[in-house]
Amino acid sequence: MEILRRRLLFLWIATIFLLQKSSNVEGRHHVTKKHNNRNASRRSPAYAPSPKGPISRSPNYPPSVPSDPNDPTNSCRNCIFDVTSHGAVGDGATDDTAAFSAAWKAACQVESGIVLAPADHAFMITSTIFSGPCKPGLVFQVDGVLMPPNGPDNWPKSDSNKQWLVFYRLDHMTFTGTGTIEGNGKDWWELPCKPHRGPNGSTLRGPCNSPALIRFFMSSNLVVSGLRIQNSPQFHMKFDGCERVLIDKLLISSPKLSPNTDGIHIENTKAVGIYNSVIGNGDDCISIGPGCSNVNIETVTCGPSHGISIGSLGVHNSHACVSNITVKNVNIKNSDNGLRIKTWQGGTGSVTGISFENIQMDNVRNSIIIDQYYCLSKACRNETSAVYLADVTYRNIKGTYDVRSPPIHFACSDSVACTNITMSEVELLPYDGVLVDDPFCWNAYGTQETLTIPPIDCLQDGMPQKLAESSLYGC
Repeated sequence: MEILRRRLLFLWIATIFLLQKSSNVEGRHHVTKKHNNRNASRRSPAYAPSPKGPISRSPNYPPSVPSDPNDPTNSCRNCIFDVTSHGAVGDGATDDTAAFSAAWKAACQVESGIVLAPADHAFMITSTIFSGPCKPGLVFQVDGVLMPPNGPDNWPKSDSNKQWLVFYRLDHMTFTGTGTIEGNGKDWWELPCKPHRGPNGSTLRGPCNSPALIRFFMSSNLVVSGLRIQNSPQFHMKFDGCERVLIDKLLISSPKLSPNTDGIHIENTKAVGIYNSVIGNGDDCISIGPGCSNVNIETVTCGPSHGISIGSLGVHNSHACVSNITVKNVNIKNSDNGLRIKTWQGGTGSVTGISFENIQMDNVRNSIIIDQYYCLSKACRNETSAVYLADVTYRNIKGTYDVRSPPIHFACSDSVACTNITMSEVELLPYDGVLVDDPFCWNAYGTQETLTIPPIDCLQDGMPQKLAESSLYGC
């Protein structure tokens, strides 16, 4: 009996022990699950596996898993399409046009696609139109060298000789990189039809087309940044029919005597910002054509160049409108012109709401100039109409001028006076030689808020007796 009692007691103790052990194991398992769930909730989405492919934007790490850009369900973000993966050689001699076109076509079809021309390569492509519409966020990134064929003799006869790279019908597109756009313009500049390039310094008549290096056409929400653009056959960069454009941190250069090599030209384009750039070339640093409004230019260095120009406007009796242009915190040096507004006789329209502020001049000829008699020959006639200029402000314009021309020149139309010109804190001294104290004014009305150096006594007070007819000059 005693033995039986001891066995029952042993079985009871063993059962309790096993139940406690089972409870502890289950408890540990429950804690482990809670710990895993808590870690999962804190995990960054960047570490979670993504069915949409790689997300890196770095040009040094192209996608390790290729995506199919032709798949309409593909929504790959930040995909990089390296042109060398599409067959580009990048030796500076091989025609890589097909590879760039293929990379563009692929990137165009995905959101935030990147066309990459990598560093340590020189890519030669012929005249090409990169057209949209594309998915938003498209980036064309040049980290190497990108260039056209070398000169007119190597230009394909079937290609347009008026433009090289054209970006057409795009929205939310960026053109950027750490590389160079090399224009190979030298042989184009030496064509005998170029100014003074003919026999004995003459200029031969006849067609004289040369390609603009980069053109944006009918596009919006554009960013151009970081690039070096140089030696264009003609204009370095043009914007036509565009809206909302940001240009930042560009270096644009060509020799001082390279003809018609404007740095940045805009026309029929609205809402433009040009910032933090250095431009030196053989023509206008920045030129603003008809149809432009709400343009802001700030922290830009120009020179050598022909300065910052509004115009020319009104050619062939055309109607031209430009408004709300601000040029601020700009340095202009060793240039044939400084701040220039130029219009042809016979045009209509208006230039209004122009502000030049905080401008530093260094050896600039024609530092401040309004020329409403602009003409490329001696055959231009005086006309009864002209583009109307009003509300132009020059504030804190200081520095030195080239004494070959008066530093201030306001030549307004005989029939349409310039009105509401404001001069404040204008101090211009000769770079070398004696002070030229005879600024020129013709039919120009405005106000001097402070005394100018040199004195400008020819600016007339008030308003003219006859104002421009609104039917001709309204915009």
